[in-house]
Amino acid sequence: MMLRKGYLTVSIEPLPPVVVGDAVTLKCNFKTDGKMREIVWYRVSSDTSGMGTRSQPGNRSLPEVRISDNGPYECHVGIYDRATREKVVLASGNVFLNVMAPPTSISVLAADTPAPFSRYQAQNFTLVCVVSGGKPAPLVYFKRDGEPIEATPLPEPPVGASSWAPRNLLHRDLDDTKVPKSLAADGELGMGNPFPTADAPRGLAAERDSVTETIPETVVSREFPRWVHMAEPIYYFRHTHAPVSDGTVEARATLTWTLNPQIDNEALFSCEVKHPALSMPMQSEVTLVAPKGPKITMTPTRARVGDTVRILVQGFQNEVFPEPLFTWTRVGSRLLDGSAEHDGKELVLERVPAELNGSMYRCTAQNPLGSTDTHTRLIVFENPNIPRGPEDSNGSLPRHCGFRFILALTLTVILELT
Repeated sequence: MMLRKGYLTVSIEPLPPVVVGDAVTLKCNFKTDGKMREIVWYRVSSDTSGMGTRSQPGNRSLPEVRISDNGPYECHVGIYDRATREKVVLASGNVFLNVMAPPTSISVLAADTPAPFSRYQAQNFTLVCVVSGGKPAPLVYFKRDGEPIEATPLPEPPVGASSWAPRNLLHRDLDDTKVPKSLAADGELGMGNPFPTADAPRGLAAERDSVTETIPETVVSREFPRWVHMAEPIYYFRHTHAPVSDGTVEARATLTWTLNPQIDNEALFSCEVKHPALSMPMQSEVTLVAPKGPKITMTPTRARVGDTVRILVQGFQNEVFPEPLFTWTRVGSRLLDGSAEHDGKELVLERVPAELNGSMYRCTAQNPLGSTDTHTRLIVFENPNIPRGPEDSNGSLPRHCGFRFILALTLTVILELT
């Protein structure tokens, strides 16, 4: 009697996208009238290594999926042919496991900072939203004061291109009518009259009470140019993404417009993200704020001749964004090292001499939203370990030096007369 050849069919149910950490079961369904030999699941890869799973129902469980589990899988089923036990009938099916991962971090930065405040020329400003850890790439968009921003999309830069520099978004050139007439004569607006200072005491300080003098804040840069547009700004948006070695995607979105300090100061901007692995949008916020009221400290609190003095900006009266640019100058003279100015939050004066007693220093803190100046005066005390020069604390010659000088002058006159 002739035995009928066995048949075998394999079917696998498609899987919806899953999220990292979910439990997943790969189901391999088959029909046959032969005797089962084996069921093996394979993760399709370059080496086609078997998962080594044998299960009569044809199911493979992944209790907690990872991003590395993403990819195609195959189920191979083998039965013994009914006609001959030596022959094996094989069939297979495949399925793709799509593993999603929600973004893990989001931040909003300002491009090209720290940057100075521009009084008389329009400048572009760019916010950068960086979203990391997501798969697939998320949908990123910006809001201003809680309202979605309608922006003009910009094309992605070519592959291998350097960082993109936005073109000038101001559609009219700066002319001389937009610059105050006093600018050429007085320098910067508001700086025509120098900061009023009292005459610095000569010699060393002999007082034992106050060691430094903090001058009230003087704002000199809160004027805004005439070219500022009062109309709604035009925003430009760009979205790029790049794969990361762990299988996730880093997304970057930029929002660029011509900055208007009068209306953009204290404006709230938020970057929001929508992703299929998130139940609700993810967001990060920043408020554009000009610096105001730098808090300056000086160490040591009692500076003596020969000490190294550090003058540091420790913070502001308000939250400042973007990061400000700090510039130190000495009022009426150059800094101790001979330079005209010093950039950074800290000014270091190495081995201060007695001549710096009463000197005044200006700290200019500025960002694209505005600028402010704060002054502080350095008081230098005597150092008993360092001998004093020919002048005493009040700047006059010592008595014995004066007597010797008069005696020498008298002898010189007598000799000339003889």
